[in-house]
Amino acid sequence: MFQFCALGAYDAVMSRIGPFADDDAAAWVVKSPDIGVAMAGFTNAVYNKNRLPMRVRELARMVIALDNECVVCQNTRDSEGIAAGVDEDLYDHAAEWRTWPGYSAQERVAAEFAERFASDHTGLRDDEDFWARAGEQFDDELLTDLALSCAMWLGMGRMLRTLDIGQSCKITL
Repeated sequence: MFQFCALGAYDAVMSRIGPFADDDAAAWVVKSPDIGVAMAGFTNAVYNKNRLPMRVRELARMVIALDNECVVCQNTRDSEGIAAGVDEDLYDHAAEWRTWPGYSAQERVAAEFAERFASDHTGLRDDEDFWARAGEQFDDELLTDLALSCAMWLGMGRMLRTLDIGQSCKITL
């Protein structure tokens, strides 16, 4: 499971859809309970049913978080990350995914997918060289998990950032 901030004192910050505590990334759900609960289920599946290696997942997630300029997304960490080889270096160098020597070939392909998914999805779709490289690193099932994960991160991160919700949160998954 994951923890949605809301642990600090209530300092009302006016998001675009109402006042919420500055450290609450989940209160918005009451504004759209049916869709919000469904989104929480999708989020839960991305974090708890994902078949991607955690380092791959977390690098792709951080690349999307940087593109979205979503502070809550950038501050999110998985409590099982250290055991899976995820350390702060992975997050600290996400913007340098092309050149930082600490990433594997699979992690770089995932980072490229995430960046292009967020910024040039049709160019990504048509890039046969990329798909050949992706096919060397991922089977179809893992590519599907990567695409669905990026869809959730891109949409949720942009929603949180656009509506200015929970931007001081540090979520622990």
